[in-house]
Amino acid sequence: MERVEKSIDIDCPISTVYNQWTQFEEFPSFMAGVTEVRQLDDTHVHWRARIWGKEEEWDAEITEQEPDKRISWKSISGAPNAGTVRFEPLGVDRTRLRLVMAYEPEGAAENVGDALGIFSARVQNTVQDFKKFIEKRGQETGAWRGQVVDGEAQPDGSKAVDESVKDSFPASDPPASRLPDEPPSNADAKWAAAEAAARREREDMDPE
Repeated sequence: MERVEKSIDIDCPISTVYNQWTQFEEFPSFMAGVTEVRQLDDTHVHWRARIWGKEEEWDAEITEQEPDKRISWKSISGAPNAGTVRFEPLGVDRTRLRLVMAYEPEGAAENVGDALGIFSARVQNTVQDFKKFIEKRGQETGAWRGQVVDGEAQPDGSKAVDESVKDSFPASDPPASRLPDEPPSNADAKWAAAEAAARREREDMDPE
């Protein structure tokens, strides 16, 4: 694949810059040649763009996404292409955006000597137009703060429940089940002790 990397410094906080990039359906506002981007779900996006004078459509999968750090994607249909955008804080209100894009030329028209130069110019225009777009707005149009790991979405960062919250369960609510060979946690012991105490109290109250 041909690879192009461009970077630009943006006068906005890193969270604002990152949040705006997660709004894929806004890409036609600053990405030349892109006519439509449709979010299918948390990890899949449908693109429609005019490339090398032809109308093209393809689906892309978001493979990695870490809030305020990076977003990576790859095509899963159409012409092979992929990209990664990284975000680096330069201060409270300044962010460096680094965009790397790669594509596989298809057909004679795309294999001419200046194809890479055209692609490089398009990537450069993308980062410059994105900078103008977000700096003019001053705030993002929306945000998605979930994570994606190996193509799997993890909304809000994690679905795991902190084991420490078990300590606040009432005696009538048993803690989450554990594997047979797993030793009991402090929360398990507390729950068992509370159940035993309640059982003894009921037995003491029963008439003989």
